[in-house]
Amino acid sequence: MLYAVPQPRSRSLSPAEPLYPPVPPIAREPFAIGGVAIPSRFFLAPLAGYTSLAYRLAVRELGGLGLATTDLVNARSLIEHRRRALELSETCPADKPLSIQIYGQVASEMEQAARHVAAHGASIVDINMGCPVRKVVRIGGGSALMCQADRATELVEAVVKAAGVPVTVKMRLGWDDESLTAPALARAFEQIGVAAVIIHGRTREQGFSGQVNRSGIKAVVDAVDSMPIVANGDVRSIADAASMMEETGCAAVSIGRGSLANPFFFRQLDHWVRTGEPGPDPSFDERLDFMSIHFHGLLDRRGEHFACLQFRKILKWYYHFTRMPKKYYLELINLRSSEVFDRVVAEVRAEGPWGPLPGHFEAHVPVPSGPIEAW
Repeated sequence: MLYAVPQPRSRSLSPAEPLYPPVPPIAREPFAIGGVAIPSRFFLAPLAGYTSLAYRLAVRELGGLGLATTDLVNARSLIEHRRRALELSETCPADKPLSIQIYGQVASEMEQAARHVAAHGASIVDINMGCPVRKVVRIGGGSALMCQADRATELVEAVVKAAGVPVTVKMRLGWDDESLTAPALARAFEQIGVAAVIIHGRTREQGFSGQVNRSGIKAVVDAVDSMPIVANGDVRSIADAASMMEETGCAAVSIGRGSLANPFFFRQLDHWVRTGEPGPDPSFDERLDFMSIHFHGLLDRRGEHFACLQFRKILKWYYHFTRMPKKYYLELINLRSSEVFDRVVAEVRAEGPWGPLPGHFEAHVPVPSGPIEAW
């Protein structure tokens, strides 16, 4: 089954041997961030270019999602009402609870941006201090703020006072292994009223390479008194989620690439928390239904040209996830109209998959090439 702990092939499991890890007790407890009730302790992490409103709504329909976060939005662009910033922060009543993530390094701009998103649908305002990409870091945003503790604390405090809704901070462990500043920053943020910290268990120097440092995440958990710490990074299975919670003591888990590889992951996690096992795998028709809902969500909100471009960007995931025959993949790779999309989906549905439906696979999310310093 998708996301099951792999069963040994060389022997049979005894009746007493569990197929799935035990559910950590905290996973079944009610949860809130700053007074905002969160229905599950499994969150959809922001992934620039992927976690659009259309994708978030499609995942929410499946059930099990606790909190979703938008792509990161430039604070100055937002208060200047630039089209791209408004698109990234777009939401609707069905998209709740929602955290809108902003970044920047000018306190007054961050304050205005926080008030704007709070007035336009954000349940929570999230400050990005984790993005390693140069265009964010070079203006003093993202991971760069972790190198300037006093300035970062002043900026975050200004947003906390201005937002009118709970404020969280997303950050990495530090700039590099020699400057693991996250525990001290988390402790300072708790004292100024931050509602939660989401910690990606890598440094900026690592980018998205190497292993997540769970002991580093635990150090952040241990540094605070009662503020929830949400763990992020390399959670792609039920076993990963269980061990992350057990090893770090985190209050919740934020999942990014693991959800792109399997958008049914939150539904499976919810079923596991309630019953101890993830429930049935998504059927072929369910997978096609999700793909179609995602595409038509893009179409309804952004128009045919953008919807086709965006879908072509993620087609490889759906090709693998549905096992559609390759001739249909070759039609969709140059998709230019919703009419073609609907026709191809109908033909794929009638023909069926070319082989057994897959379990987990690694969703490839492109990152800048070359040294991280040049990202």
